[in-house]
Amino acid sequence: MLAGPSLAGRKAGVTMPDTIVVANQQLVLNGMGLREATWLDIDVYVAGLYVQHPTSNPDALIRKDEVKRLVLQFVRDVGHGDIVKAWHEGFKGNATVPLAKLDPYIKQLDAWMPSFNDGDTLTFTYIPGQGVAVDINGARKGVIQNADFARSLFAIWLGPKPPTHDLKRGLLGSHPNA
Repeated sequence: MLAGPSLAGRKAGVTMPDTIVVANQQLVLNGMGLREATWLDIDVYVAGLYVQHPTSNPDALIRKDEVKRLVLQFVRDVGHGDIVKAWHEGFKGNATVPLAKLDPYIKQLDAWMPSFNDGDTLTFTYIPGQGVAVDINGARKGVIQNADFARSLFAIWLGPKPPTHDLKRGLLGSHPNA
Protein backbone atom coordinates (compact mmCIF):
# COMPACT_ATOMS: atom_id res chain seq x y z
CA MET A 1 0.00 0.00 0.00
CA LEU A 2 1.29 3.45 -0.83
CA ALA A 3 1.99 5.99 1.90
CA GLY A 4 0.44 8.79 -0.13
CA PRO A 5 -0.84 9.62 -3.58
CA SER A 6 1.57 8.99 -6.40
CA LEU A 7 2.36 12.01 -8.51
CA ALA A 8 3.54 9.89 -11.42
CA GLY A 9 0.98 10.13 -14.11
CA ARG A 10 -0.25 8.61 -17.29
CA LYS A 11 -2.11 10.60 -19.92
CA ALA A 12 -2.88 9.69 -23.50
CA GLY A 13 -0.57 6.69 -23.22
CA VAL A 14 2.36 8.74 -21.82
CA THR A 15 3.84 7.96 -18.41
CA MET A 16 6.22 10.31 -16.59
CA PRO A 17 8.17 9.52 -13.42
CA ASP A 18 7.24 11.22 -10.17
CA THR A 19 10.78 12.57 -9.58
CA ILE A 20 13.87 13.35 -11.66
CA VAL A 21 17.29 14.82 -10.85
CA VAL A 22 18.43 17.91 -12.76
CA ALA A 23 21.56 19.94 -11.94
CA ASN A 24 21.97 18.00 -8.68
CA GLN A 25 18.44 18.99 -7.62
CA GLN A 26 15.61 16.55 -7.09
CA LEU A 27 12.55 17.74 -8.99
CA VAL A 28 9.00 16.56 -8.37
CA LEU A 29 6.33 16.13 -11.00
CA ASN A 30 4.06 19.08 -10.23
CA GLY A 31 1.44 17.90 -12.70
CA MET A 32 0.67 16.64 -16.18
CA GLY A 33 -1.65 18.01 -18.80
CA LEU A 34 -2.85 17.11 -22.26
CA ARG A 35 -2.74 19.65 -25.09
CA GLU A 36 -5.75 19.23 -27.29
CA ALA A 37 -6.30 21.22 -30.47
CA THR A 38 -9.29 22.27 -32.51
CA TRP A 39 -12.93 21.82 -31.67
CA LEU A 40 -12.40 18.08 -32.26
CA ASP A 41 -10.11 17.89 -29.18
CA ILE A 42 -7.32 16.19 -31.10
CA ASP A 43 -4.52 15.13 -28.72
CA VAL A 44 -1.25 16.93 -29.58
CA TYR A 45 1.15 16.41 -26.67
CA VAL A 46 1.31 15.48 -23.03
CA ALA A 47 3.18 18.00 -20.86
CA GLY A 48 4.79 17.33 -17.50
CA LEU A 49 6.11 20.08 -15.22
CA TYR A 50 8.93 19.26 -12.78
CA VAL A 51 9.83 21.69 -9.99
CA GLN A 52 11.81 21.82 -6.75
CA HIS A 53 8.85 22.99 -4.67
CA PRO A 54 5.46 21.75 -5.93
CA THR A 55 2.63 24.27 -5.82
CA SER A 56 -0.64 25.03 -7.57
CA ASN A 57 0.23 28.75 -7.63
CA PRO A 58 1.03 29.57 -11.29
CA ASP A 59 2.72 32.90 -10.50
CA ALA A 60 5.09 31.21 -8.04
CA LEU A 61 5.96 28.56 -10.64
CA ILE A 62 6.68 31.22 -13.28
CA ARG A 63 8.66 33.59 -11.06
CA LYS A 64 10.63 31.30 -8.73
CA ASP A 65 14.28 31.39 -9.73
CA GLU A 66 14.96 27.69 -9.27
CA VAL A 67 15.54 24.62 -11.41
CA LYS A 68 12.46 23.50 -13.34
CA ARG A 69 11.74 21.39 -16.38
CA LEU A 70 8.83 21.17 -18.79
CA VAL A 71 8.64 17.99 -20.88
CA LEU A 72 6.38 17.80 -23.93
CA GLN A 73 5.86 14.35 -25.41
CA PHE A 74 4.08 14.49 -28.73
CA VAL A 75 1.27 12.03 -29.36
CA ARG A 76 0.76 13.13 -32.97
CA ASP A 77 2.80 14.72 -35.75
CA VAL A 78 3.11 18.52 -35.59
CA GLY A 79 4.69 20.56 -38.39
CA HIS A 80 7.35 23.22 -37.87
CA GLY A 81 4.95 26.00 -38.89
CA ASP A 82 2.33 24.91 -36.35
CA ILE A 83 4.81 24.74 -33.48
CA VAL A 84 6.28 28.17 -34.33
CA LYS A 85 2.77 29.65 -34.59
CA ALA A 86 1.95 28.21 -31.16
CA TRP A 87 5.05 29.86 -29.59
CA HIS A 88 4.18 33.20 -31.07
CA GLU A 89 0.59 33.03 -29.81
CA GLY A 90 1.77 31.83 -26.40
CA PHE A 91 4.37 34.56 -25.98
CA LYS A 92 1.93 37.22 -27.23
CA GLY A 93 -0.68 36.24 -24.66
CA ASN A 94 1.62 35.55 -21.70
CA ALA A 95 4.98 37.35 -21.95
CA THR A 96 6.13 38.75 -18.62
CA VAL A 97 7.96 41.65 -20.33
CA PRO A 98 7.29 43.61 -23.55
CA LEU A 99 7.39 41.18 -26.46
CA ALA A 100 10.00 43.22 -28.34
CA LYS A 101 12.55 42.40 -25.61
CA LEU A 102 12.05 38.69 -26.29
CA ASP A 103 12.11 38.82 -30.08
CA PRO A 104 15.73 37.65 -30.64
CA TYR A 105 15.25 34.75 -28.21
CA ILE A 106 11.96 33.70 -29.79
CA LYS A 107 13.62 33.76 -33.22
CA GLN A 108 16.37 31.49 -31.88
CA LEU A 109 13.79 29.09 -30.46
CA ASP A 110 11.94 29.09 -33.80
CA ALA A 111 15.17 28.22 -35.63
CA TRP A 112 15.74 25.18 -33.42
CA MET A 113 12.25 23.73 -33.94
CA PRO A 114 11.85 20.84 -36.37
CA SER A 115 8.62 19.16 -37.32
CA PHE A 116 7.71 16.74 -34.53
CA ASN A 117 6.56 13.15 -34.93
CA ASP A 118 4.40 11.06 -32.64
CA GLY A 119 6.67 9.95 -29.77
CA ASP A 120 9.15 12.86 -30.01
CA THR A 121 10.00 14.85 -26.89
CA LEU A 122 10.76 18.54 -26.44
CA THR A 123 12.27 19.51 -23.10
CA PHE A 124 12.82 22.97 -21.61
CA THR A 125 15.09 23.00 -18.56
CA TYR A 126 15.67 26.21 -16.65
CA ILE A 127 18.76 26.42 -14.44
CA PRO A 128 19.29 29.73 -12.61
CA GLY A 129 22.35 31.60 -13.88
CA GLN A 130 22.57 29.37 -16.96
CA GLY A 131 19.30 29.84 -18.83
CA VAL A 132 16.84 27.58 -20.61
CA ALA A 133 18.27 24.47 -22.25
CA VAL A 134 16.25 23.22 -25.21
CA ASP A 135 16.49 19.49 -25.94
CA ILE A 136 14.75 17.55 -28.68
CA ASN A 137 14.68 13.77 -28.25
CA GLY A 138 17.51 14.10 -25.74
CA ALA A 139 19.79 16.13 -28.05
CA ARG A 140 20.72 19.64 -26.93
CA LYS A 141 19.78 22.31 -29.48
CA GLY A 142 21.15 25.14 -27.35
CA VAL A 143 20.66 27.33 -24.30
CA ILE A 144 18.89 30.68 -24.18
CA GLN A 145 20.47 32.79 -21.46
CA ASN A 146 17.82 35.32 -20.52
CA ALA A 147 15.74 35.24 -17.32
CA ASP A 148 12.87 37.24 -18.88
CA PHE A 149 12.70 34.70 -21.70
CA ALA A 150 12.64 31.85 -19.16
CA ARG A 151 9.77 33.34 -17.18
CA SER A 152 7.84 34.15 -20.36
CA LEU A 153 8.42 30.67 -21.77
CA PHE A 154 6.99 28.93 -18.70
CA ALA A 155 4.17 31.50 -18.68
CA ILE A 156 3.01 30.14 -22.06
CA TRP A 157 1.58 27.14 -20.17
CA LEU A 158 1.02 28.73 -16.74
CA GLY A 159 0.05 32.33 -17.58
CA PRO A 160 -3.36 33.94 -18.13
CA LYS A 161 -3.78 32.64 -21.70
CA PRO A 162 -2.46 29.04 -21.79
CA PRO A 163 -2.98 26.81 -24.85
CA THR A 164 -5.97 25.35 -22.96
CA HIS A 165 -7.16 25.84 -19.39
CA ASP A 166 -7.35 22.07 -18.87
CA LEU A 167 -3.65 21.80 -19.77
CA LYS A 168 -2.78 24.53 -17.27
CA ARG A 169 -4.90 22.90 -14.55
CA GLY A 170 -3.14 19.60 -15.16
CA LEU A 171 0.33 21.18 -14.86
CA LEU A 172 -0.70 22.92 -11.64
CA GLY A 173 -1.57 19.56 -10.08
CA SER A 174 -3.28 19.57 -6.72
CA HIS A 175 -0.55 20.95 -4.49
CA PRO A 176 -1.02 23.46 -1.67
CA ASN A 177 0.11 26.95 -2.55
CA ALA A 178 3.69 27.51 -1.43
